[in-house]
Parts: sequence; C-alpha cells; structure tokens
Amino acid sequence: MANPAGLPADGVLDLLGLLAYASLTAFFRISDDAALAISLTDKTALAELAVAEFGHFQLLKGRIEELSADPTTVMQPFVAAIDAFHARTAPSDWLEGLVKAYVGDGIAADFYRAVAQVLDPATQGLVQTVLADTGKTEFVVARVREATEADPRLAGRLALWARRLVGEALGQAQRVAADREPLARLLVGGTSSQLGDIGRMFAQLTDAHAARMAALGLAN
Repeated sequence: MANPAGLPADGVLDLLGLLAYASLTAFFRISDDAALAISLTDKTALAELAVAEFGHFQLLKGRIEELSADPTTVMQPFVAAIDAFHARTAPSDWLEGLVKAYVGDGIAADFYRAVAQVLDPATQGLVQTVLADTGKTEFVVARVREATEADPRLAGRLALWARRLVGEALGQAQRVAADREPLARLLVGGTSSQLGDIGRMFAQLTDAHAARMAALGLAN
C-alpha cells in the first residue's frame, strides 16, 4: 500500500511512530523538569509545554489510526532506541535538562522536517504542526542566558554538554535509519536507502544547530 505521494505507507508509519513516541517521552521529560523548577512561573511554563507535547502525541496517534494502523505497534520499533538515547543523555541538573530540551530536541525536529518534505500534504502538514515552536525556545534561551550571565563559568560546561547531545542525537538517528529500511527510503525521497545519501542529509543539520548554540550564547 502506498500513500498519496507514492511513497511506501510503512515508511510514513515509521516516521509517525517515531515522532509519536518522541512526543510522548518529551511530555514525560518536560513534566519531570517542571517538578524540579524552583519558581512557580517556571513550573507553570514547563507544565504548559508538557501539555503541548501530549497534544502533539494525540494528533500523531490519531493520524496513525486514520491510516488503519495500531499506534502502539507502530511506535514499538523505536522505543528501545529513544529510551537508550535518553538514558545515555540524562542531565545532571536543571540547566542541562533545559539545554537538552532545546538542542537535542531541536536536532530531532530538523530531522523530522527533512523527512516530511517528501510526504503527502496531509501528513506533511501534521508533522509541521507538531514541530511548531510552542514557546520552548524563548523559555530555554532566557533561562540559560540568565544563568550564564550570572555565572560565566557555566557556559563552557553547557557548551560541552550541547556538543555531546548533538553527537548522540545524530548517531542515534543514523542507527535508527539504518535499522529501518522504510524510514531510510523516506530520508532520500523514497528512491534509495544508501547510507551515503543519508549521511549527507544528516550533515546538513549542523547549520541549524550552530544557530541554536548562538542563541543560547554558547557558540565558540
């Protein structure tokens, strides 16, 4: 079965399943961050972001069901990979958690946007809606900049942490693409699953990362 863009439906379901589980785990992570926040203002802001992530999950779950698939089954192949990434990149404090939410999730969003370019209009629109900024960028940038301005020594540690996150995120995404052939075909427009083509696509994601580092005040 193929989708309206002529791409394999299993590849589209792979992307939706990956994004759905990522949204679900983001909900849990941001909820945990909200519990750790000191001020009521920050708790409220993070709670709102967590609710938005769960809303994204529900949208994706609904789309998977519209394609006559079971959301749990579609998400299952990506559970181990996403859980392993978060286990390897567990933040040691509040600020590292914020940087992870911005840098790590940002790289993932760039990845999803790149794949979405070859999807049918309905699914592409859904992915873009799910990836729209819900206020996370403004919140994280403000808090990280406040912290590094108050204690400039934090900048070096957080910059190293951000670089580690990017390496882990790109490496994990490449492994997932290599393990899931339908998803790999989407990455190169449904025409090939050559790892060289996929590698070049991942290399293009670094520009947006540099812009995020600059926004945080952590650029070299």
